[in-house]
Amino acid sequence: MFEHYFLGMQQDLKLAVLPPLLCAVFRAVFIYVYSPKESWQGQWKKLYHCFRYGFWWGMDWNAYAYLVPLALVTLPGMFFAAYYEIGNIVRAGWIAVYAFLLYFAFWGKMIFYYHYHDIYNRTIWLGKNADKKNLADIFFNQNHGAWILMSFIPYLFLCFKAAEFLLGLPTVTYPAFDAVWKAYAFNTSVFLGSIAIFYWFRFGGTFRHRLKPEWDEVPLIVKQDIFLSKATVDDFVALETVLKHPADEALSHTDEESQKIMAKVTPDGKAPGEKPLEKFVRTAKGALIQKPSHIFFLFGESHAQAPFDNIYDKLNLMEASQRFRQDKHTISFNNFLPGGMISQPSLVSLMAGIYDADMELNENKDFWYGNIPSSMPLQLKKLGYRTEFWYGGGLNWGSLEHFAPAIGFDECHGGPDICGPDAPKTWLGVYDHLFLEEAARRIKADSDNVPAFHFLYTTSNHGPYLMPYDEYGFDIERVMPEAPQALKKDKATWRRMAGIWYADQALIGFVETMKEAYPDALFIVTGDHSAKLMPFEYGIIDRREPSLRDQVLTSFAMYHREIDENMFADNTIGGHMNIMPTVFELIAHEGFSYYGLMPPLTERIDHVVTPYCWMTDDTVGMYKDRVAQSLEVSPKTLKMKIDTVRFEEEMLGWSEITAWIVKHPEILDDAGRGKRV
Repeated sequence: MFEHYFLGMQQDLKLAVLPPLLCAVFRAVFIYVYSPKESWQGQWKKLYHCFRYGFWWGMDWNAYAYLVPLALVTLPGMFFAAYYEIGNIVRAGWIAVYAFLLYFAFWGKMIFYYHYHDIYNRTIWLGKNADKKNLADIFFNQNHGAWILMSFIPYLFLCFKAAEFLLGLPTVTYPAFDAVWKAYAFNTSVFLGSIAIFYWFRFGGTFRHRLKPEWDEVPLIVKQDIFLSKATVDDFVALETVLKHPADEALSHTDEESQKIMAKVTPDGKAPGEKPLEKFVRTAKGALIQKPSHIFFLFGESHAQAPFDNIYDKLNLMEASQRFRQDKHTISFNNFLPGGMISQPSLVSLMAGIYDADMELNENKDFWYGNIPSSMPLQLKKLGYRTEFWYGGGLNWGSLEHFAPAIGFDECHGGPDICGPDAPKTWLGVYDHLFLEEAARRIKADSDNVPAFHFLYTTSNHGPYLMPYDEYGFDIERVMPEAPQALKKDKATWRRMAGIWYADQALIGFVETMKEAYPDALFIVTGDHSAKLMPFEYGIIDRREPSLRDQVLTSFAMYHREIDENMFADNTIGGHMNIMPTVFELIAHEGFSYYGLMPPLTERIDHVVTPYCWMTDDTVGMYKDRVAQSLEVSPKTLKMKIDTVRFEEEMLGWSEITAWIVKHPEILDDAGRGKRV
């Protein structure tokens, strides 16, 4: 009877070779496709340790490819002869299922990295409320989803054949014993050894659980290469880490814990009590400019800083914005952090006046029927402004039809609603120039003479970049005559460049139109986040990978005919949460009280902190990866500082304030409720 166990265990061991081999192949493909390096020559030691450590780390999961058939096929096969006879078929089926899951996770990682320049991270949690039709559109139209799905067929066929081959390899026959005690001793040793094998592999080649591979122990030679350190992490390991750390960890804290954490960011260093925002009431010093009749806040999809940096001048992508910024009354910051790393948290943070911190306030029904005093539109109402929200897409995206009016906008307009259902659109919304032209027409047609605040959010600068850009003025030879010929021949890449150029033209076209209509207007132009923008593969600059500033910095510019650069305290850094306090200091009367987590840009700022990043005058860092890099605009690769974190208590404090409000919806009120259009 035990002979069946002895033979079956060997079959399980043979099949256990396949998953780590597949993971190694997937790791190699990932490195080949996304590596910023042109060549790995002379760096084989680094690659060796990447694959070596990745193998042992991945065995935390891959060891189960051995344990499951051992427990569910080999063990019961000792007692049921018929089941033992079909054991290899069951084993092959199991390994095919496991291989399918590995392949599925691999393609998910490849697509995720394409969009977010990272392996699986907490952004995944935000996908639960995403528009699944939009996700499918991205998958099939931008990421060639049909080909990916078709690839599963030959892949699974090859995996099944590989399993058959491994199972057909010779096995060691069960030995004959001349004494019963020897047989029992052997059987016991084999049984215990089969279990020990599982733990030895799962613990990374050791029997000591605390020595299991983990992020902190990644070899330094690998960890110093940010890309390669990400490649070391198998997909199941990355997914497990994400699932163990939901985006809203702060929500699990007790009230006592929350008060202690929030005290780290209050101005007086004391626990803020039941209404933490009361600690952040500021008083305006007096208007610096004439109160504008209109305030236009333009929030551009992926309108990032990188294309503005002079090392990319030959691409000429921000042609319109550069024209806008040349006005002596336009102030711009080249080092500016967004409120979120993707669209919804960034948008929601600006609207609410507190960091969304990936808690999806827009999807929380408590925020559909209540408001918070730090709300951007609510506070502007106190200065007499009518508030309107304009979005190029449908207001059902991100539940904006509920959240935007609740947060204080008097009127809300979706692109398909104002432009008509047949207006040309991408999967996200109506083409920017059409949406903004119609918004401008409607704004100018309004004759009630009430001061108005207009928040306009565009959508077009987003993959798959299939718009007819040439019809809208993009001529690659005129816009970027100095671009490499190889780039000009790569249709997918130059269309991405065209999308960036087009979106900027549409934004600034709106600004110029409204400046003419309302000469006293205040304009704010920023982006929701950065994105995969620059074509490093074509030698635009010496390096082939984005710097941290490329990855995280958004754009920021502000115009009013009375603005003077001397108003901004020689600041060179800022962030989304500094914008509204700045507006109040510019336009509000002396003594006006407003809520602002961050100081205005009219006061000296020595650092900026978000739930994701931190920045000083010369350095920017990311909390997730615990890395930092100089803010220098450099065509060469700058040294990356690893295991570097600053202002961590402050970061936790800002997130904790949001968590407190989410946990205590009773402090919300309905003061901002407006009508929906």
